[in-house]
Amino acid sequence: MTTVGEQLRAWRTRRRMSQLDLAIAADVSARHVSLVETGKSRPSAAMVLRLAERLDVPLRERNRLLLAAGHAPRYRERALDGEGLAAAHGAVAAVLRAHEPYPAVVIDRRWNIVMMNRTLERFLPGVDPALLRPPVNMLRLGLHPDGLGSRIVNLAQVRAVLRARLSRQLERTRDPELAALYEEYLAPHAGDGGASIEDEITTPMVVRHGERELKLFSTVTTFGTPQDITLEEISIESYYPVDAATEALLRALAAD
Repeated sequence: MTTVGEQLRAWRTRRRMSQLDLAIAADVSARHVSLVETGKSRPSAAMVLRLAERLDVPLRERNRLLLAAGHAPRYRERALDGEGLAAAHGAVAAVLRAHEPYPAVVIDRRWNIVMMNRTLERFLPGVDPALLRPPVNMLRLGLHPDGLGSRIVNLAQVRAVLRARLSRQLERTRDPELAALYEEYLAPHAGDGGASIEDEITTPMVVRHGERELKLFSTVTTFGTPQDITLEEISIESYYPVDAATEALLRALAAD
């Protein structure tokens, strides 16, 4: 295991902050930051958390920093459907139900599907069963040609939107499994045809469903200031119709 100082220096470098930048943000001296990074000073748990907060370190990684400094982990990780997070689970389920007849899905930090509403389930028939074996990964399901990838009319544009999102997530987390997903499904290649996006929110996803096409845009909702690793790492992806024809089709699907 690397030392807490080495880990903090790595996070500071990723955030493109100097020792002085971090010191000012954390209201400590630059000398103290230097002593911590070089291992000449063992930071208290409070100092580790103060520096981690200013560096926007994910909660999971803050626990690793605390352990490296000889302190107990601070943040818990519990199953969303477990007793400890029953209220949060109920709130998320209510959001998914309320979003019907539009599709919505809950994903974790590695884009594995945690929950989905009934509308989204209606798009799964015809998908390769191998892609639906748990854990079902949203990127694989959405981009694999045996999943929904063959039904997305503007696949290159959708890949460009997802590439931008995953790039930001990788910058924040450096998660090797996300990096592998990026290389497998989102690394630029000749088939993209130079696709570009002006705005991630207003760039629609055009999905072929039977003989019809649906035009959807999406928003992402996360928990504000979570103190639990699970809650920090999940997000709700909600899809909305771009036009009246898409809305009518979604309502018809929900009524079947």
